[in-house]
Amino acid sequence: MASKPVPKKPVKNNVAPASAKSGTNSAPRASAAAAANEMAKLDGEILKLINRRATATAKLIEADPNWWSATYDPRSDDDLLKRIEVENQGPLPADAVRGVFRQILSSVRNRVRPRRVTYLGPAFSFTHMAAVERFGESSDLIPVNTIAAVFEEVNRGHADFGVVPIENSTDGRIIDTLDMFTRLPLRICGEIQLCIHHNLLGRVPRSEINEVYSKPQALSQCRDWLSRNMPQARLIEVTSTSTAAQLARDKPGAGAIASRQAAVEYGLQILADSVEDNKNNVTRFAMIGDKPVGPSGRDRTSLLLQIGDKPGALAEALAVFKQNKINLTWIESFPLRGAESGYIFFIDCEGHAKDAKVKRTLEELERQAVRMEVLGSYPRSEMVG
Repeated sequence: MASKPVPKKPVKNNVAPASAKSGTNSAPRASAAAAANEMAKLDGEILKLINRRATATAKLIEADPNWWSATYDPRSDDDLLKRIEVENQGPLPADAVRGVFRQILSSVRNRVRPRRVTYLGPAFSFTHMAAVERFGESSDLIPVNTIAAVFEEVNRGHADFGVVPIENSTDGRIIDTLDMFTRLPLRICGEIQLCIHHNLLGRVPRSEINEVYSKPQALSQCRDWLSRNMPQARLIEVTSTSTAAQLARDKPGAGAIASRQAAVEYGLQILADSVEDNKNNVTRFAMIGDKPVGPSGRDRTSLLLQIGDKPGALAEALAVFKQNKINLTWIESFPLRGAESGYIFFIDCEGHAKDAKVKRTLEELERQAVRMEVLGSYPRSEMVG
């Protein structure tokens, strides 16, 4: 009689069947697919909304017979950017959201009516950053080598606007800018107050840097930090922070004091950030043109004032502001050129030239003045950056 076959015991292993194995990742894969679909849907909605916003902006500009005011409205721009900054709940930071809206406005305005903006260059300097903050990257931004050249380009009609620094909270007035206001009949039509953060840039470790390049103002604003932290390095002045960054890229053992944007553009490492001595270091930039800007309710008026060279003349002039309860925010003296003795004063006060109190003040000042020019009334800006 044949024996019965012994049944084989099942072999246990840890390998799951193919169907079960794929099932272990099915939930994450499904979740990722759902997220991808949701993002694609959101992208489409965002694109539609951006184009709707652009179309509405274009219609508003085209309906305005005055193209200049329609394509340059610092009051409404600042109101918009402030509003979205307040409404922004993150996770995007405020400057990123500002950049999105600024680019929409810039692109539409440049399509409807291209604008040429000249600025104290080169690219990726702080003046360039101020120009981008006000006009956006889609404007035709033209760098020139000197402040005088900015004024000349606007005065000759080669540019619609110019951007120049006018004062710094650490170093004070920008003499070349004030001098050009005495020479050419251009006006201030806006301002940007930009927080200036300097960084030490380079391609080698800090200990290997033996020369630090930057423009004189930047080196001055970092003087204490450099003396404490880079005593071995020779400080060398160049025409701009961008030029300094280029030298740091190309020259062995060189470093630069410049912006983060310059570090990205020239492929440099940030060896130390925010090296400015004054952490509230702010530069005010003036937008120059030849057209007035209407009242916004929170304006600044800039004056050029020459008074008689006699005892008490300045006190009498300043008393006019007190009598009319006008707040002065800035005053600088500038010596007269040539054989004539005395000074020209640059004065900023709160309010617009069309405001009743300011208008009365200007009329009284003009009766005392040897020379008086209203350089412009424009919306006061808040600090950015």
